[in-house]
Amino acid sequence: MENKKKKTQENVLSFIPTGEYYYKKALKELQRDQFQKAHKYLQRATELSPKDPLILMHFGIVLMEMQEFERAMDALREAHSIDPEETDILFFLAEVHAHMGMFLDARKYAKKYVEQDIQGEYAAEAMEIIDFAEQEDWQLFDDEGEAQDSEYFYQQEKARRWMEQGNFAGAIHLLEQLIEEKPDFWGAHNNLALAYFYVGEAEMAKTLLHDVLRRNPGNLHALCNLAVFHYYEKNDELDDVLELLKKIQPYVFEHRYKLGATFALVGKYKEAYRWLRSLQKRGFDGDPAFYFWLSHAAYHAGYEDVARQAWKQLTKMDPDKEGYEPWSENADMPHVDALEHDRDYLVEKLDHSHKSERLFGLFLLGKSSHRQEIISHPKWLQADQPSLLETYLLGYALGHPFKEAVTEEQAFMRAMKATEILYAKEGMVTQQGSYAFQMWFMIFDKAFDRKYQFKNPNALAAAADYMFNSSRDQSVTKKAIAQTYGISPATLTKYVNELIQYLPIFES
Repeated sequence: MENKKKKTQENVLSFIPTGEYYYKKALKELQRDQFQKAHKYLQRATELSPKDPLILMHFGIVLMEMQEFERAMDALREAHSIDPEETDILFFLAEVHAHMGMFLDARKYAKKYVEQDIQGEYAAEAMEIIDFAEQEDWQLFDDEGEAQDSEYFYQQEKARRWMEQGNFAGAIHLLEQLIEEKPDFWGAHNNLALAYFYVGEAEMAKTLLHDVLRRNPGNLHALCNLAVFHYYEKNDELDDVLELLKKIQPYVFEHRYKLGATFALVGKYKEAYRWLRSLQKRGFDGDPAFYFWLSHAAYHAGYEDVARQAWKQLTKMDPDKEGYEPWSENADMPHVDALEHDRDYLVEKLDHSHKSERLFGLFLLGKSSHRQEIISHPKWLQADQPSLLETYLLGYALGHPFKEAVTEEQAFMRAMKATEILYAKEGMVTQQGSYAFQMWFMIFDKAFDRKYQFKNPNALAAAADYMFNSSRDQSVTKKAIAQTYGISPATLTKYVNELIQYLPIFES
């Protein structure tokens, strides 16, 4: 038996895949245009063979096909540092720089390729890059109007990518170094201000932007970033900055994009639509963020067809956005009087000093066409110590399930059923109707804290309706309200008496 086991072990061949193995599998997938599979294999190949220039080059090519130009540049730069003589790497470096708008460097690498391999496979494409770069001299400047310096620009893009990944400390350190080496690099200043703001250093961020505007008056990116900061902090200075931005008429596409996105972010949708739509009409081939903001701006400005077309383009580029459309919570365009679709009103409620008002805001959030936009920005939903009820309502707004077996969750869901019955009366919350909801959430807050069970949601909705309307109109009767909700006047009286004790004026 032992000899048989030993013989079997001797016949087993150990298989440890190498970078070359995954590289060959990736090449087969590339021949079939299967870029996602090729990406997976090349990712593994670079991990196993991190110093193989051809593997890194093909990884860069696949990343370019997937529109991940910054990562592609990283891979191609590393490949070039390992093998500076490989001409194909030179061409793809030219191509990735062209994709990123860095035309001076695109021309430089394309010229090197042609000089070293005039009969090369990519000679014609390299000449096209050279011709384009030399004809489009105005594009030899970045979106801040600054002449490009390859290494500085690359480091700035690296810092920006770190911010997108949440590595703010690393981005701040890198940007501070760039500014120290090149004090008039305004793009680095503006990105550093954003990084400061994201880590909570708002005053430092604004001080940096004011310094940019003092030294480089009219810097559009600084003005736009300043508007965003004032918007998030609800500062009165926002109106002044927006009035200034409305007067600016930029020519460069990147400036129009920045202006349009800024207007969309702060809720000025008509202005946003004007600039973003003008870019699209002129053939601007935007990134996913462009189509995101265009869709939101068009939808809220009343151009639903344009909004849906833009969102369709976005989901082609980023399928993960499916289900997050600005109209995802509404089959029809938002009603002009519906407060749940008034972003400024909604944010004001979410940021209110009274808990009952924040609860009302969280309920509106679940109905709002701005839901995804608001929950994606943590500053709007930050509370020092959110109460259990606030946590429940946020979960409800986001569609999280609740457990009927848990007493508190059962009571909460009954209360929310009563809230939905009140909401169904109009199918929206108007300014006039908002006062009834404010009263209801005041009662809801106190009653939940005192372990009230909220039995019979239909009767609770009727009681809240009667309590509010009878206080404003003496002709309102219990019989009429009870009939509307399908309950008896006696049941209505019972629940009115139960709820009234939770009104602040009846507290001892």
